[in-house]
Amino acid sequence: MSQNPARTTTRAALAIGDKDFVADPSGALFLEEERLLIVADLHLEKGSAYATRAVFLPPYDTRQVLGNLAALMRFYAPRGLIALGDSFHDQGAGERLHPADRERLAVLQQGREWIWISGNHDAERPLGIGGIFLDELRLGPFTLRHVPMEGRDGTGELAGHLHPVAKVRGRGGVVRRRCFLTDGRRCILPAFGAYAGGLNIRDEAFTALFSLKDAEAHVLGQKGVYVFPARHCLEE
Repeated sequence: MSQNPARTTTRAALAIGDKDFVADPSGALFLEEERLLIVADLHLEKGSAYATRAVFLPPYDTRQVLGNLAALMRFYAPRGLIALGDSFHDQGAGERLHPADRERLAVLQQGREWIWISGNHDAERPLGIGGIFLDELRLGPFTLRHVPMEGRDGTGELAGHLHPVAKVRGRGGVVRRRCFLTDGRRCILPAFGAYAGGLNIRDEAFTALFSLKDAEAHVLGQKGVYVFPARHCLEE
């Protein structure tokens, strides 16, 4: 058996059902057929939320996330974006947005369809934020939601919430990275937020949704997306 079962490309093809997506190293999915970008768990204004509890992080997470989204917009030129919930870290995040970041977001939204799926952190619509707010969305054969449906029969589901990470052994040693987790029927997207943590895909929260022998982790690296069989990924 190979010591390094991964294969890599700058961007990885990720098939879900009968559709081919592009898994971008940033953590976004791109559905070229519809020219749609899909991201999960932006957690905008997490830094300022922590500051209210006297936990001081550099207050630039929202700027970084919006900058990463802007780079994706330039590269893919999508007609729209779908954010799979927990886009805002809490109910006051919209009010705490710096005016410059609010303007950056408005510029990104201009001329594009922009759909916010509600999450457990942002169940209520932030004031003064453009876009369409939905509990979930049907897109052809897919259901896009925040929290994945319970059980392994999640055919056509795209979700976030769980912040998947994979711990893998490569040529440079063991690393722990954000990842897409998929079995070809459903996909859990990595958290896109700058300060978002992660849960190991060997955790029971994932094994209740996927059979490890059928699932793949599309691991985000600095130079591309590395595809590992989930069964080769390591526990914490």
